Amino acid sequence: MTLTGPKPTWLTFDCYGTLIQWDEGLLAAMDSILSAKGGDIDQKAFISIYDQHEHALEEERPHRTFAEVCALALERAMAEFGLPFEVSDAEILTSSIGKMPPFPEVVATLGKLKDAGFRLAIISNTDDAIIAGNVAQLGGHIDRVITAEQAGAYKPSSQIFHHAWKSLGIGMEDLVHICASPHLDLVAARELSFRTVWVDRGTGRKPLADCRPNEIVPALNKIPAILAAVGWMERQGDQHGA
Repeated sequence: MTLTGPKPTWLTFDCYGTLIQWDEGLLAAMDSILSAKGGDIDQKAFISIYDQHEHALEEERPHRTFAEVCALALERAMAEFGLPFEVSDAEILTSSIGKMPPFPEVVATLGKLKDAGFRLAIISNTDDAIIAGNVAQLGGHIDRVITAEQAGAYKPSSQIFHHAWKSLGIGMEDLVHICASPHLDLVAARELSFRTVWVDRGTGRKPLADCRPNEIVPALNKIPAILAAVGWMERQGDQHGA
């Protein structure tokens, strides 16, 4: 598939794993938490169990804040590993998320996209207070931030995307969504039929067979070339050779 249709007014982004170094940051946070528990704990196995609990909790009703989801998922994962849970463990985890830095190419790329006239928004499975620290590291390029806390739902639910589009005052034809999470954002795109670019950073996560992004790039700095190829990197009214 390739990008077609009208030039989007907005580019929307998944945050963690797309703009922000989630895997690296989560591993560091879990190392800090688990090292204090003693014993030989397989961190990757622990994170896998934690992820399972996190995603299950995000689907439950009534809606929980992401801070609550993190704490409960951590507590349940620790129980499976026979580890004692303390409230301070959850505080280490949630406080670390907002400190996770962007990937090296992100801020400059966002600046190029802003210079080309796009408006930029984040749609993220998080809370306003948690993501504020991440957004502060993005060079002031982000125009709007839509969170699961605001929408009362987590991706891949259509609710968070419909909430985002209503908040931005746009329809699906007015955006391209850029994401690294194939089992969240691309699943939603399959259901709702909005255009996507998948940032495959080599994590091993792969889309479901019937989830097909319009474009695939290895890093965010490849996005401007993709958009230039369809004539979208010129501002409205710009002329070739001007």
